[in-house]
Amino acid sequence: MASSTKKKKKLNPFQWVVEPIMDEPSYLQKSMFGCQACYLHGRLVLLLTSGAEPWNGLLIPTDHQFHDAICKDFKTVKQHSVLKKWLYLSEASEDFESEAAGVVEAIRINDERFGVEPKERVKRKSKKQ
Repeated sequence: MASSTKKKKKLNPFQWVVEPIMDEPSYLQKSMFGCQACYLHGRLVLLLTSGAEPWNGLLIPTDHQFHDAICKDFKTVKQHSVLKKWLYLSEASEDFESEAAGVVEAIRINDERFGVEPKERVKRKSKKQ
């Protein structure tokens, strides 16, 4: 008799950050590029990244027009060094926990500065006929 072993899904170490919004009816979370993408109100609002810098913390999808205002309100949030279109809160930041909580609260109350509309996926036509 063959034994079936289920692979246990490893939780992202920053999962605790999004707990305040997980019960919202529109909340959705899924894997994306080795991160956990978090959606609320139909917008991509956070990516939980756990790797080497600059991929260890929170990626904050937002439009460029909001970068300065968000960085002013959250002192340790910076423009991401690779994905310059988004902001980043490094886990190594001095006030990571309180800053992360503040960002999530802004997202929870639907602050328009946070989040981007996901792009429509283009369906490819099958080569088989």
